[in-house]
Amino acid sequence: MGFLALLVLCAFTGTVFGDAKARTCTDLRHFYNTKGFNGDGVPHTEISGEHLRVCAKDYTCCTSGMEENFLNLSRREFETHVRETGRTLQASISSQYKSFDDYFLQLLNRSEASLQSSFQAGFGPLFSHVTKVFQDLYSELRRYYKGTKVNLEEVVNEFWARLLERLFKALNPQYSIEEEYLECVAKQSETLKPFGDTPREMKTRITRTVLAARTFLQGLVVSGEALRKVSQVPLSTECVRAVMKMTYCPHCSGVASAKPCSNYCKNVMKGCLANQADLDSEWRNLADAMLQTVDKLSRPYSVDLVVLSLPKRIAEAVLYMQDNLNTFNNKVFQACGSPSLSFSPEDQIKRGKNTADEVSSTPGAQLEKLLSDVSRMLRDVMQYWILLPSKLCVDRESGPSEVDRCWNGIDVNRYLPDVMGDGLANQINNPEVEIDITKPDMAVRKQIMQLKIMVNRLKYAINGNDVDFQDTSDDISGSGSGMCAENQCSQVPQLTVPNTDKPKVYAYPSENKKVVNGRSSQNLPCVSLYLLSLVTILLRR
Repeated sequence: MGFLALLVLCAFTGTVFGDAKARTCTDLRHFYNTKGFNGDGVPHTEISGEHLRVCAKDYTCCTSGMEENFLNLSRREFETHVRETGRTLQASISSQYKSFDDYFLQLLNRSEASLQSSFQAGFGPLFSHVTKVFQDLYSELRRYYKGTKVNLEEVVNEFWARLLERLFKALNPQYSIEEEYLECVAKQSETLKPFGDTPREMKTRITRTVLAARTFLQGLVVSGEALRKVSQVPLSTECVRAVMKMTYCPHCSGVASAKPCSNYCKNVMKGCLANQADLDSEWRNLADAMLQTVDKLSRPYSVDLVVLSLPKRIAEAVLYMQDNLNTFNNKVFQACGSPSLSFSPEDQIKRGKNTADEVSSTPGAQLEKLLSDVSRMLRDVMQYWILLPSKLCVDRESGPSEVDRCWNGIDVNRYLPDVMGDGLANQINNPEVEIDITKPDMAVRKQIMQLKIMVNRLKYAINGNDVDFQDTSDDISGSGSGMCAENQCSQVPQLTVPNTDKPKVYAYPSENKKVVNGRSSQNLPCVSLYLLSLVTILLRR
């Protein structure tokens, strides 16, 4: 009778709990092969999952070795995805850098060529006396623009001082003028103003314009460097586990077709990219400061007007000196004494003509398009770091219609936890990625410091002030002398962790405290033993 009861019990439990026939692993073996692994190690049928460290300890087709391979693959794939996403934006920034750099250098070249040709045509023999002074001015402007440590105001002052020396000698061929006498002449120039108000006006405009152009170019470089370096920050172990659990545990659990729930994916990404998201504030500030600098390059005097009008303004200044030469000479002779007469005087140079072209006060079409393109890019990337998690989830997550049929990290069902906020401090309650919010990533913090320094430099430049920053180990190739002093960059500010509310309790516990709901076939032996014991007791009675 007891044997009969056991047979009935087995039949009963088979009917109630269904067929416990193990699932085959053919599909996973094929998938495993497509990922570049040897499929020979994949079990033919599912096995007990007690050995798994990340995926649910349910019946599975994944071995420990397979799980380890999926962990390593998850790291490579996710880090590559982050780098490639950053590389796309880097390419855009690099393109804007090249466009602006090429344009501004061409602008200087056009201005210099115009000055040389127009001055030669309008002033004839006087040109040979001053051509080297013109060449040196533009050479120094280029050096400053490309980041050489040059005081631009001193460059412009030196230009007018040298021009005065050459012109004073050339326009007074009847006198023999020595170097000492020229030094005395130079001392009188500030009060006598031999070139009128042109030197003061030109210095203000050209220094502000070239400073804005140089600092804007440096801003593009710093943003590109920050993007490159932060995109290469390695993932934490906890992040890799979370990504692998989201991406490959469905395959181990036999639900490969289920995509991650949308909010589940966002929490994983926000946890993984928590440090990167902390760039958001300074990244926005940098973009905003660069937009203001773009505005300075077009208003009130466009960069076209300032640079291309140099030939005409210089010619006006020379004509002013020629027209007022006698008055200037008399005042110089009173202050410095009369120079001795020359034994072989040259012919007096005639008054020249200003043949330089007029320049429109409105920006040219090419400049307008260039500034419009870079402004659009800056606005588009303002929220890059806080939108990155959602962007990385686009091709991974399930659609709105699959809210109840998506992978939530445990099984195919609705995902209940809320989506976390952005940044490191907001991840204290992240149910998917365990993070120590008191230990920020130092590589990211250093880039935040670089952004802050660049923002300050742009703000100074917008107001026409040049701030000298010494070189750092982070070389800004071709665009400046570095963004901060060494002791500044190394002293990364301590992260202040704000007070937080009591942690919320979620339906799905964190990785370290997870509860796994297995399939009915996994619980079948325990139920059968319980019923068998109960029947045995009844039969003994």
